Amino acid sequence: MKKSYLKTMALMACLLLGLSATAQVQGDINGDNKVDIADVNAVINMMLGKAAQTAAGDINGDGSVDIADVNAVINIMLGKTNQEVQTFTVNGVSFKMVAVEGGTFMMGATEEQGSDAYGSEKPVHQVTLSSYSIGQTEVTQELWQAVMGSNPSYFQASTDPNYGSNLQRPVEMVSWNDCQTFITKLNELTGKTFRLPTEAEWEYAARGGNKSQGFKYAGSNNVRDVAWSIATIPSQTSGTAGYGAQTVATKAPNELGLYDMSGNVWEWCQDWYDYYSSDPQTNPTGPSNGATVVFRGGGWCHGFISCRVSMRNNCGEMVTDSYIGFRLAL
Repeated sequence: MKKSYLKTMALMACLLLGLSATAQVQGDINGDNKVDIADVNAVINMMLGKAAQTAAGDINGDGSVDIADVNAVINIMLGKTNQEVQTFTVNGVSFKMVAVEGGTFMMGATEEQGSDAYGSEKPVHQVTLSSYSIGQTEVTQELWQAVMGSNPSYFQASTDPNYGSNLQRPVEMVSWNDCQTFITKLNELTGKTFRLPTEAEWEYAARGGNKSQGFKYAGSNNVRDVAWSIATIPSQTSGTAGYGAQTVATKAPNELGLYDMSGNVWEWCQDWYDYYSSDPQTNPTGPSNGATVVFRGGGWCHGFISCRVSMRNNCGEMVTDSYIGFRLAL
C-alpha cells in the first residue's frame, strides 16, 4: 500500500512539474521520478562527503547538506510534506514557496492548545480558505538584501562581529510598513503578486493545512523539535554567535514542509488586529483598518507558550524589533 501510494504521489508530482516551469519535486535526488530510500541514501552520501553536494540535496535551502535534509526526504517519503514547491530567484538569491491546498479548519484555541490559551484566541471558529502558497521559511537577510540593497537586521556582523555574516538568519528589525515596501519591490522584480499571509492563512499553514496531525506547535507536540525559543537557542549570552535569531530551517518542518512557524522570529500577517467572532468565515482578511497589526508564531527570546499555533500578538505597524520578521504568501 505504501509503495503504491508513493508511486501515485510521484506521478502526481510529475504532472505538476509539467504544468509549471517553476514547480519542482523535492526529495527526488537521483532523478528517477520517485522519492524513496535511494534518495535518503543519496543525501547521506552527500552529507558524509561520499558524493558531491548538489542543490537537489539541499532540501531546506540553507546552503548545506546535513541531517535536516535527510529528515526532509524521509518526511516526503512518508507523505508528511507537500511536494509542490516553487522556486523563485531575485538578483541571484533563490527562495521557495510551498503550495497549501485550501480547506476548512477550526481556528483559535482548540483543545490541544491546552490551558495556555489566552482570551484573544477565543472563540474557536470555523474558517474555510482557498488554496495559496506560503514561504517555506521566513524571509532571510540574504533575500531582503537582494531586493532592498541593505540589511536592517540586528543579528549581523555590522552590529557585532561575533554574530558573523550569516545571511541565512531571518531578517528582523523590519516593521509591517517596511514589509509592504519590500513586497512592492519584490513584485516589481518578479512580476508576481507576493503579499503577507492573512492571519487565517498563517494559522492554517502552521497547523499543517489538510495534512494536519493536530499538534500544539507547528509540526510537533515537542516544542524543542520545531522551535527556536529562549530555552533552546544555543547561547544565552548576547554578542555571541549562538544568541538571537537562528539560521532558518534548522529545526524540523511541519506536515507541509514549512520551517520555523513556531519560534525563531514572530511573523507579521496582513490583518489589522481584532477580536474573534464565533461566526464561520471564508477567506477572512480582518478589519479594513485598526490601531495594531497581527503577528504570529513566537520568537527566539520568548517562551514555549508563545510558539503555539493559535497564539496571537499585535503591535503598531511601525514597530521594529530583533524578534519580529515575516514570511511571504502568494
